[in-house]
Amino acid sequence: MDATDWDQLVTLHGMVTHRLAKEMQRRHNIGLSEYQALCRLAQADDGELRMQELAELIGLNQSSVSRLVARLETSGLSRRDLCPMDRRGVYTVITDEGRALREKAEPTYQAALTAAMNEAATDVRVREFAAKLLT
Repeated sequence: MDATDWDQLVTLHGMVTHRLAKEMQRRHNIGLSEYQALCRLAQADDGELRMQELAELIGLNQSSVSRLVARLETSGLSRRDLCPMDRRGVYTVITDEGRALREKAEPTYQAALTAAMNEAATDVRVREFAAKLLT
C-alpha cells in the first residue's frame, strides 16, 4: 500500500463511518459504536466479552468503552458481570433486548454500507481505492 492508497482509505473510512453513524442514529436511535459493540457481543461466546477485549475489537480506549457500556446498560442492551475466576475481571454481556436491536438494525447497517460504498465509487477523492475494494 502506498501513501495515496492510505490517504484514500482514511478518507473512505470517514465517509462511510459518517453515513453509517447518521443512519443508525436516525433509524434506530443508537450510535455506531453501540451497534458495533452489540455485534461483537452477539458474536462472542456466551454473548460476553471482557471490557478490554471489547475496547480492542471496536477501536476504543478503556475510558471510551466504559462510557459506551454504561450507555448500553442504561438502555437495557447489556449488563456487567464479574469474572467468576478473577473477581477483578469485568465483562459486558449482551441482553435479549440488545440482541433484538442488533438484529433489527442490521439491515439498516448493510443498506447504509452499500449506499456509502456505491457513492464512494463515484467520488473523485476515493473512487480508485473504492473500486479496488468493490472488485
